[in-house]
Amino acid sequence: MFGDELKPIFQQLTQHPGSFLGGFFSGLLRLNLGEDPVKSWLDQQLGYTTYVSPTSQPQNGKTAGPQSISIE
Repeated sequence: MFGDELKPIFQQLTQHPGSFLGGFFSGLLRLNLGEDPVKSWLDQQLGYTTYVSPTSQPQNGKTAGPQSISIE
């Protein structure tokens, strides 16, 4: 009964030990794979290049901060 519940975990461990242990330890250490420095390291290992759009582009004259209005 208890072995049937753990069977998929052991199958993944034996089929892909590196991926399984990497995911296990990242979960154990509570690492977010979408944040730096983990994301940049994963991109480097996989050969991905990421494009970061500039954040200082004007957006149709709108500013990001709060605006004041006057009501008459």
